[in-house]
Amino acid sequence: MTHTADAPRIDFAKAAPKAYRALVGLDAAAREGLDPALVELVQIRASQLNGCAYCLHLHTSDARKAGESEERLHLVALWPEAGHFFTPREQAALALAEAVTLVSHGGVPQEVYARATAHFTEDELAGLLAVIVTINAWNRIALTSAKVAGTDLRPGR
Repeated sequence: MTHTADAPRIDFAKAAPKAYRALVGLDAAAREGLDPALVELVQIRASQLNGCAYCLHLHTSDARKAGESEERLHLVALWPEAGHFFTPREQAALALAEAVTLVSHGGVPQEVYARATAHFTEDELAGLLAVIVTINAWNRIALTSAKVAGTDLRPGR
């Protein structure tokens, strides 16, 4: 089916409710045991890399609700240059988020993986990887379905 630039796109939740619920379930399970603010930082960075304004707006809003500062939110995109604003654990998570999101650009380097394992238990690392995989899936769904930033329709938001 061909769409013009202005034609409405698929509503993923309505068109594939089982897949949508499964992804919501993965998202919820992935977050278990991880600091909510850290999860939001990772989701923000992946959304920046993927160019997903919808998810970037959603997760910066959620990060603020989790107590994240404006200063740090403005610096997530350049976290390596502003490393002193982020803990070593957060830096390891952001590095892993970048490597996994950009996996086609050379895989996940051993030094990035080793840095993550130095700061996260095996269970936490698995959860973090699932968070990264999930936000990349959400970014691709939002971009494909042309979701508009600022139109978050999640219940309770």
